[in-house]
Amino acid sequence: MKRVIFVLTERVELFDAAGPAQVFHEANAAGADYALVFAAASAEVTSVPSLTLARLHPLPDDVGPSDTIVVPGSGILREDACARRARIRPLVAWLRRAYDAGARVCSVCVGAFALGAAGLLNGRHVTTHWKYIEALQQAFPNARVATNRLYIFDGRIATSAGIASGVDLALAIVERDAGARIAAIAAREMVVGVRRAGADEQLSPYFHAREHVFAEVHAAQDWLVEHLDEPYSLESLARIAGVSSRTLTRQFRAATGGTVKDYATSLRLALARELLRDRSLKVEEVAERCGLRDGRHLRRLWRERFGASPSHSRGAEA
Repeated sequence: MKRVIFVLTERVELFDAAGPAQVFHEANAAGADYALVFAAASAEVTSVPSLTLARLHPLPDDVGPSDTIVVPGSGILREDACARRARIRPLVAWLRRAYDAGARVCSVCVGAFALGAAGLLNGRHVTTHWKYIEALQQAFPNARVATNRLYIFDGRIATSAGIASGVDLALAIVERDAGARIAAIAAREMVVGVRRAGADEQLSPYFHAREHVFAEVHAAQDWLVEHLDEPYSLESLARIAGVSSRTLTRQFRAATGGTVKDYATSLRLALARELLRDRSLKVEEVAERCGLRDGRHLRRLWRERFGASPSHSRGAEA
């Protein structure tokens, strides 16, 4: 189990914490394995807007490589970090220890200022809310502060822009940890689009061809993403979408540029790529989990798409 430790400070921006927390919660419902911990230097803090967050955990001492730290933004936190005030020193020291122990350390909005005060931004590509880009660069001149970015990963440090971009960052973390399929399901449950930074892998089939207005096609795509190990027919998908097979075929091509079969195959091969990373699984087992007839079927599709066998591709990624 991976822990996600939210570090809450006084006057924390509520959505900076709640948005990413909801992503990890939905990811768990889709098959991920996160334990959420809400920690602070005191038992309760007051958020912006004014909501008292109580029964908070103390900052844990046993942080390690399986932990992800999330520092949501706070105006007070930003001011304390810029002024190097004494009251921020325990948090700064804890963040430094957490990073040195192998944890991934992330910020939402002006939470980046706390990472800067801990010396974690030196030489790294980072970002923050557009209003505070210049202030972050001035406060931490050794950071490489980027403008117009939703989020940036630089090693085990991840930073995001203002407020809603914390959701984007959390979805990206889930995709890295648990795969694109679970991230896509979490995004769907939250009724959000998956916006991706330019440095990330482009055109994952889970997210590709979803920016259209055909509700019937979305319904079919959603079912396929969540039932990749199950058989389907054009007729069964049409019933789910509430249209005729002919209408679904026409709308699917207009929305995605391809056929239902092409789309489903892309999803199944993407899932196969994730499963093949587990070397304890045989190709036949991977094929079954992807809803394919057998290992021969997977090998044929894989060779047609990638020009090599699944075993060869598995070895190339080692």
